[in-house]
Amino acid sequence: MSRGVRWAIQLVIGLLIILGGLWFVGGGMDSGAGDGSSSTHAEAGSTPDSSLETVAESRLPEEGQETLDLIRSDGPFPHDRDGLTFENREQILPSQDRGYYREYTVPTPGADDRGARRIVGGEGGDRYYTEDHYASFRQIEEGT
Repeated sequence: MSRGVRWAIQLVIGLLIILGGLWFVGGGMDSGAGDGSSSTHAEAGSTPDSSLETVAESRLPEEGQETLDLIRSDGPFPHDRDGLTFENREQILPSQDRGYYREYTVPTPGADDRGARRIVGGEGGDRYYTEDHYASFRQIEEGT
């Protein structure tokens, strides 16, 4: 193999590696069919689909419905930890940039502490309910 051909092959392989790395780092695995859209943040007015089980808002416990009302009206919230960043360490919710999700307490009647129930809301309007302190989530279908 001539020196020029070997150099051209190395150049092409190098470019493919660089482009593949940029595609991966830029979210190419999450961006759909290469349509230029990004799954990092939802477009205004849309709610990202998480592929998680769903729960109708009307099927949440009464305290969950009340918490949703507080979230919609921007508080005031009963717990000082409400509205803080939820880091999604469990990686059950769709992967998003840090700061995308906020968590809110859903009171548990008779509990001496915050209990295990939470609503986690995303910047894109997506909201999730957990009754087992982040071990599982269901996406809330609001208005249903």
